Amino acid sequence: MDSAVSPTVANLAENRAPRWRQRALGVLLAALAAVLIWVVAVPLAGVDLEATVAEGEALMQINLGLVVAAALIVPLLGWGLLALLERVTRNGLRIWVIVAGVFTLLSLAGPSTAETGGAMLTLALMHLAVGGVLIAAMIRSARR
Repeated sequence: MDSAVSPTVANLAENRAPRWRQRALGVLLAALAAVLIWVVAVPLAGVDLEATVAEGEALMQINLGLVVAAALIVPLLGWGLLALLERVTRNGLRIWVIVAGVFTLLSLAGPSTAETGGAMLTLALMHLAVGGVLIAAMIRSARR
């Protein structure tokens, strides 16, 4: 019996990016999704993206810098959690997907502090896009 790998399988394995590169791309795509939503909503559609941080405080203007920072930091923390879970348990990805899904749903409480319906919708779409893209990317990177 020949134990050589078929050329097709070998080519597929060589063309796959390393796991860390796939995951980094997932983080960047999640951030890009949030940025695209912000660009469509704020400069193009004219949504005034403001939210209340604390009662009695001034409204916070949610600018592109805040969107990029949040859309990079949170997914990077999620990636770190996934890496930790994969090291300490055999079901790391499964646990992470559940945690990430719950976190994404809980994050929808944040948009409720927006001042207008348009701002609320925009923020909710950004939260769902970042969570959805990141979850899909991490699942895909784990299936090697």
